[in-house]
Formats: sequence, structure tokens, C-alpha cells
Amino acid sequence: MAAKLVTRCSLLMQVLVFFLAVVPDAFALPLNRLKSLTVIEEVNRRGPYLGLITVIESEENAFFATGAFKPHKTHPFVDLSGRRFRVGKIHGEKVIYVRCGVGMVNAAAATQQILDLFDIKGIIHFGIAGNANDSLSIGDVIIPKQFAHTGIWDWVNLNSTMNLSDVVHLDIASYNVPKGEGTNLLGHIGHRNAEFYSELGKPNTAQPLFWAETSKHWLHLAANLEGMELEQCVNSSLCLPHKPKLVVGLRGSTSNIFVDNAAYRKFLVRNFHVSSVDMESAAVVMTSLSNGFPVIVFRGLSDLAGGQSGENAISKFGPLAALNTAKAVVQFIKTLQ
Repeated sequence: MAAKLVTRCSLLMQVLVFFLAVVPDAFALPLNRLKSLTVIEEVNRRGPYLGLITVIESEENAFFATGAFKPHKTHPFVDLSGRRFRVGKIHGEKVIYVRCGVGMVNAAAATQQILDLFDIKGIIHFGIAGNANDSLSIGDVIIPKQFAHTGIWDWVNLNSTMNLSDVVHLDIASYNVPKGEGTNLLGHIGHRNAEFYSELGKPNTAQPLFWAETSKHWLHLAANLEGMELEQCVNSSLCLPHKPKLVVGLRGSTSNIFVDNAAYRKFLVRNFHVSSVDMESAAVVMTSLSNGFPVIVFRGLSDLAGGQSGENAISKFGPLAALNTAKAVVQFIKTLQ
């Protein structure tokens, strides 16, 4: 895989240089992008790398706060398409790290970009998430075995026929208060399967997919992390009531929705038996699997996704959840050696 990628990038560079020399006006590639592609070609000669993907700045800060990431001396980073791809090592393991940004489009785009351009051997995605599982607590870190894209909907009128292929139906009128009063014109929502294209499938033919599974051999290795020490306190005056724990093998839900609603949280748990809700994981998993790469996800629980009484706890405990997640990722990478 590494040799094929290097050859592909080398040929791409030759083609780009040719067009710039022959038809510069018709093919105006920015010089900074050309420079970045040249650096990527050099970086790939030292591959393969683990691809690490977070989402937001607080997760990135927590990752760097572990002190485990050691940047490459010659090429510490490459800037491309507005993102900064950082090159370095963690416990001697070569890694390329990028912050993708919020939402499934950003997550899929960054994942596809890192897989296409760099010599990658697998993807580790990590960040914070809402807790939908009452047996878990804020600060815990989970490594789910499956993720569902729960944001692909058939939203139909009140008296319309629901699509029989939908996985689950949500009747909005059943949430009226008081119950049964009036008519709710928002109707019904049917959760659909995603369309999954894969290197292993027939070209140009999508397969229906609801649960995207992370890589089993990495999950097996991650099980050795259960019992690891995690942080309990944000500072000397703000601590969680219980010592956080790491749990492997649950389910997660992903959509372009920040869930902070008790009723919808209960709906997701009752129908999909998920333990976490986030806005990127399913996109990273599906994109990695589509390209034939192993993938694993670490999510630190930062809030109760609407299950709380009062304000959401993400502002208080988000940084702590991010730090615990980053620590778990660093420890996992250590086990890969």
C-alpha cells in the first residue's frame, strides 16, 4: 500500500508541474498548495503513519497537553485546504494528526484527505461526546464497537405512509404535552440506512448500512486499557463525584445535531441502545472502512446530552473528558508497538 501511494503522489506531482509549465492560466494551482504536495511526497517516504483525527480546539489542546506528541524536526506540519496536518511520533510510532472541525462533512472530508494524500496504515479518531447511558458517568471514556448515522431521515406529513425500509420511526405527536392534545403537524420521522460504498464491494453500487463497525483487532487490543488511570478533577476545587473508567464495546450515535434534549436522548437509547452521541464518529468510521483501512474511536463523555437537570455540563467537564480521551489514545498507541 505504501509503495502504491508514493508512486501515485509522485505521478500526481509530475502532472501538476507539467500543467503549470504548459498552461499556467488554464490550470492555476496556488503555489502554496504545490509546495504542500511536495512536502507530502517527502513525508510519505518515511511512512507509513497512523492517522489521528480530533474535532475541536479543546480536544487538540488536551492532546498536546499529554506531551506525548513529538513533532518531526524537518517537516513538523503541512498546511493544505485550510487544515494543518502535523507530522511526528508518539512513543516511537509515526503519526499524522489533524483537527477536522465540527460535523460529518468536515469529518469525512478530513478523513478522505488524510487517506488519499498520506501513507496511512489506520485511523484513530478521538474527542468528546454526550453520554446517553445512565450506567456511565461524565469523564468516562468509551471505545464503541459500532456507530450509526442517525441523521438520515424520511420526514413525512402526519397522514403519510412511512417507508417500510426505515430502521426506526419517531412519531413526533407522541411527545405532545399534554399527551394526545391537538394535532402535531410535524408528523413522523423515519431513520434510514446510509448508502455505503466500499473498496471490497461492487463499483458504483451502494450497500445499505446502519451500523458501521470499528476494527475488531484494534478493539481487542483496546480492551487491555480497561482499568487504566483517568483524571477525576478539572482543578483542586472542581472534581467528579466518581473515578472515571474506560469501557470498550458499546454503541454510538452520530448526526449533525448537538443533542441536549432528554426526550430525544431517551428515544435514541430505547431504539438504538447507544451510549454516546456525537457529530463526527460515524463519518470517520464509514470513510475509513470505505477505503479499506482499520479504524477505532475513543470518545470521552463530557455531558448528559440533555439528561441533566439544569445547564449542560460540557463547559465544566469538556476539557477533562478531552484529556482523559487523549490519555487513552496515547496509551493505545503505546500498545501497538
